[in-house]
Amino acid sequence: MSKRQDPALRLMLVDDSVEEAEGIVTGLRNAGIAVRPLRPTTAIELTTMLVEQPVDLVLAADPCRSVPFAEVEQRVSTCGKDIPLIAVVEEVDTDGFAERLAGGTRALALRHKPPQLLSTVRREWEDLEARRAQRRLETRVRETERRCDALIESSRDPIAYVHEGMHIRANGAYLEMFGYDSFEDIEGMSLLDLVASKHVADFKQLLKSLSKGESPPPRYELEAVDIEGNAFPAVMEFAQAQYEGEPCQQVIFRRQEPTVDPELARKVEELRQRDQATGLFNRATFLLALEDAVGDAAQNGSQHGLLLIEPDHYQRLLQEIGLDSADAVMAAIAERLRSELDDRAVAARFAENTLAVLLRGGDHAATQTLATRICNTFAAEVFAIGQRSSVITASIGGVQISQKYANLSQILAKASQGVQSATGTGGNRVELFDPNAVDRAEAERIEAWVQRLQEAIEHKRFVLHFQPVINLQGDNHPVYDTFMRLDAGDGELISPGTFLQIAAEHGLLEAIDRCVVEQAIDLIAQRAHAGKPVTLLVKISQESLAGDGLVTLIGEQLAARGASGEYLALQLQEAKVFTHLHAVQQFAAAVNAFGCRIGLEQFGAGLDSFQLLTHVQPQLLKIDRSFIEDLPKNADSQQRVRDIAQKARDLDILTIAEFVQDAASMSILFSAGVDYVEGHFLAAAGPEMNYDFE
Repeated sequence: MSKRQDPALRLMLVDDSVEEAEGIVTGLRNAGIAVRPLRPTTAIELTTMLVEQPVDLVLAADPCRSVPFAEVEQRVSTCGKDIPLIAVVEEVDTDGFAERLAGGTRALALRHKPPQLLSTVRREWEDLEARRAQRRLETRVRETERRCDALIESSRDPIAYVHEGMHIRANGAYLEMFGYDSFEDIEGMSLLDLVASKHVADFKQLLKSLSKGESPPPRYELEAVDIEGNAFPAVMEFAQAQYEGEPCQQVIFRRQEPTVDPELARKVEELRQRDQATGLFNRATFLLALEDAVGDAAQNGSQHGLLLIEPDHYQRLLQEIGLDSADAVMAAIAERLRSELDDRAVAARFAENTLAVLLRGGDHAATQTLATRICNTFAAEVFAIGQRSSVITASIGGVQISQKYANLSQILAKASQGVQSATGTGGNRVELFDPNAVDRAEAERIEAWVQRLQEAIEHKRFVLHFQPVINLQGDNHPVYDTFMRLDAGDGELISPGTFLQIAAEHGLLEAIDRCVVEQAIDLIAQRAHAGKPVTLLVKISQESLAGDGLVTLIGEQLAARGASGEYLALQLQEAKVFTHLHAVQQFAAAVNAFGCRIGLEQFGAGLDSFQLLTHVQPQLLKIDRSFIEDLPKNADSQQRVRDIAQKARDLDILTIAEFVQDAASMSILFSAGVDYVEGHFLAAAGPEMNYDFE
């Protein structure tokens, strides 16, 4: 996804079933997509939301009774916004598919094929972001073109744009040089008409080569003729350009004074592109070549290699040889570098003590080979610098430029990071970034994490931290929310956000739940036997709802340790409950038989949270933290909290507000009738249960 200020997907769901809609939202969230859902239930609500709310995608069930799909299609297409419409269907038939696409639907998603639905949503969202980015870029391009046009018009250099040899634009200086009054006099005229007859044949050949995409010469000298037929010596400079979206050639046509020596002018131009100390190209010239390579990779899929080279311990080297020898040091290094390069390579002095090499047409292996050869060559021989000599090693950072990684600033940043990494690990080494290797490294990282988690499950390396949950109604019985950490074995504790997604993708969540619940029951038993009973809130995943493995474990552990289930509260996310209603009902009935309680966390953020309570009867509701974060400043959040607290009281359910950060929130929560609070304002989570509840 592209970078946005709000990374959440603003999704509208049109569906008769709130459970089905919630299931789609949960599936997207499980896949790592933050979702802000809307669910209109009438055509009027649909129109109002489309007009007043920012919407990224519309997922509409077909068929749908509340708002027929044809009406959704019509209202989305006429709202005046670029909002992709995806039809959610049970199955696909050829006629229906063609009919929907003809009506403006961008894609079809199969309701009971979550991977296909997820990929469809991702693709349409990415396409939408690409279109938005393109519109922003087009606006910037138009603005840039207007500015460039103004600069060209005011330039003192005679500049024209030529397409297939014909003039399509010329500035005032160009018209003045040839004696024309306005561009209409020259529009559509062939460039050949401004060339003296003795140069026409050669100039035709040049235009043919340019039309084939060949690179123009840096300077082209000839005699030009003005409107009256007067010939004068001139120099032409060419550059690839675009005018009003069409590719063309930019031509700078300079009058050459008779006293100017052409050979001298050529040498001056060459000197302008070179660093005087090393003889290599300077930074500005190299950046132009690098931009061309990046553009070539982006458009044509070609590959190039970029290397940045810095001598190790440069400041110490200057102190030994003398600060006045800085240019001599870089000149010697440049000379050594030149000996390792062929015609495909462009070398430059990129900074004071940094050299750069662009290997055109080099794949990863070629770039790696060149970098290694340069590194070894530097270290193998002694550098002669004036009357002194020294061993100089180099740190080299490199990047493989490809279609997958063709952004100039990113490429330079990665190469610079490579140099710094090589320098920081002692120097005399190469750090080459290959974007394809990132995918391989990510696969290896995930595989290593899976093995690490399997070992942690086997050896019970999960530990608990505890945050006190304080009763606002005066009950001082100790209650703690538990937070799981992974013991890395070296004193480091790793938070679950680092590995839970990997665990979910590889079927390890149930085993982790079993470890955590078993540990919680053991702690409950220890505290009860010591005469200090405590209630622990423990999070479990939806994977533990399948089968009776966790239920059996809870029963066995409570019995084996002589612990009471009343001190164990198991928390499930509201969004996961919506999509596993039957399993949750069975699980709740089973653990309630042991005296354990069920809690729903992140409550209130779903499409229809209160409806859920008609299917599941939890003993605890933990209000979603989004309502608590800005509670003192947000009247809507305050009202939502009051509604949840009132509904819970009516159903004899206890409420918990987490993430409490200030006294003002405490006051609002107390007046709203919330039963429990927790958060850093009261106490942070820690490894000990030592909060004073008295």
